[in-house]
Amino acid sequence: MRFCGSEENQRLERLLQDNLAREMRLWRAPVLHGGCIQGSDIAPNVYREIITWLQEMSGMFKFCSETFALGVCVLNRLLATVKAQSKYLKCMAITSLILAAKINEEDEVTASVKDLLAQSGCSFSTAEILRMERIILDKLHWDLYTATPIDFIHIFRALLVSTHPHLALVAAQKKPCLQASLWTRQVQHCMACHQLWQFKGSTLALAIITLELEKLTPDWFSFFSDLLKKAQVKSAEFICCKEMVDEYLASLEPSSPPNALYVLDTTHLKLRACEEARGDASLSWEVDDFCDGFGNLYNEVPPLEVGLEDVGGPLQNKVIPCPPFQHLLNE
Repeated sequence: MRFCGSEENQRLERLLQDNLAREMRLWRAPVLHGGCIQGSDIAPNVYREIITWLQEMSGMFKFCSETFALGVCVLNRLLATVKAQSKYLKCMAITSLILAAKINEEDEVTASVKDLLAQSGCSFSTAEILRMERIILDKLHWDLYTATPIDFIHIFRALLVSTHPHLALVAAQKKPCLQASLWTRQVQHCMACHQLWQFKGSTLALAIITLELEKLTPDWFSFFSDLLKKAQVKSAEFICCKEMVDEYLASLEPSSPPNALYVLDTTHLKLRACEEARGDASLSWEVDDFCDGFGNLYNEVPPLEVGLEDVGGPLQNKVIPCPPFQHLLNE
């Protein structure tokens, strides 16, 4: 393959090709059959809980995001290779993470297996973890290091900035944009979704980045087509992945409806009048006074001048709390 552009761009393209070749050789994913992973009794919801727990453990152990991603990839390859029972899933998961840490993390960061088990609260013994390590290494032929979606996130982002440096200036106008940390969190969420098992890490990473490019620039298609060509991803497969990722990430967002309309609930509104300084008479407040207050807020009407000497007590003691707002429900 011929490389063009700067020396840095050539280096990134070679790195991308190496990772694509490694992914092509080692990538495997579980297959669902009858509502469970084929050859096991592990349901998708059980798998999702384990991946979420594994992410929490990775954060507790201070592992980097690449270690978590590699641990999930190792676990997926194992589940696609052997027939496993759900009662062994947690042991397989934590052992996959420990093996990934031995590959990615520095020795001073990685604690002993005994200490890691104590921190995680797992009831497994050190001997059980070591036995599971040997099983995983044997089944995966001691070849654990595969390219992960997070690896491709970093490579694709570097290629974007290298070949289109003006994107960094456009990104500065919006937040967050072209942020690997945002895309990394999205990848971690997607790795727990069983519907996205069928897509390779390169396809998943490209889908997440493209969703951001669509929001960032109207000329996103030219950037996307360049990355798609370099990633060697089929268009139909990419479109399917992109739609599923967009739908899944949207489902994780807060459930408040878009363009929600709020109305003032005056049913239980109680306004206490301020006592006059020279008598027991009280000022009568109406709900319409709140409209005047909002008008003052947006400078639609001139502010009402109030003499502090005409009010009994300090003005700050007479502050009325903001009334409650509620969603306008369609009944």
